[in-house]
Amino acid sequence: MTTINWTNKDFGVFEIDGLEQRMEALSTIVRPKFQILGEKFSNFFSVNTGDEFFPHIAKHARRTVNPPKDSWVAFAPYKRGYKSLPHFQIGLWNTHLFIIFAIIYEVPQKSQMAERLLENITIFDELPDDFILSGDHMSQDAISLKTGRDGQLEQLLNRLRNVKKAEFLVGRHIPREEAIKLSSDAFLLLAEETFETLLPIYKTVTGK
Repeated sequence: MTTINWTNKDFGVFEIDGLEQRMEALSTIVRPKFQILGEKFSNFFSVNTGDEFFPHIAKHARRTVNPPKDSWVAFAPYKRGYKSLPHFQIGLWNTHLFIIFAIIYEVPQKSQMAERLLENITIFDELPDDFILSGDHMSQDAISLKTGRDGQLEQLLNRLRNVKKAEFLVGRHIPREEAIKLSSDAFLLLAEETFETLLPIYKTVTGK
């Protein structure tokens, strides 16, 4: 039985001073939950897309001084990596939990993917207003889709098409104080419902 209960201790990992200390806490406190989620949702995506998905837990291996401000498990249909593909993530900042679909700057076919989304932009009408949009996976800042419908959604997609370093993230942010109140069943259901809602975006992007 899969059980995931988020606590203040999980979010507090990102408030620990020092690279080694934070990485140790991340490894012992948060990553075991990412491993459970990795197994559960890679299977979910494999079943729902027809492609075999694999989990990728962030390693933060290149860091030598600054401790990570967030961490995640990503899901993509490639065993050796995820950054060069459109992918899904569940992760944490100290302020919130995120459940998202992402196209980041390493994806080589970003322009074509953005074009597909622009041509089918009404697909975003099916997403809830409280979903978030972002153009930078390194920042915890985001706007609501309700706000983005006034033009910023289209601006983000145009930037994704035209700017080499552009990114596009869409999904759900759950504030820390709400996340720690969710039962395991409620969280897993919310994550599954979020991913189900995002699947048409993925399928549009990949031409499925």
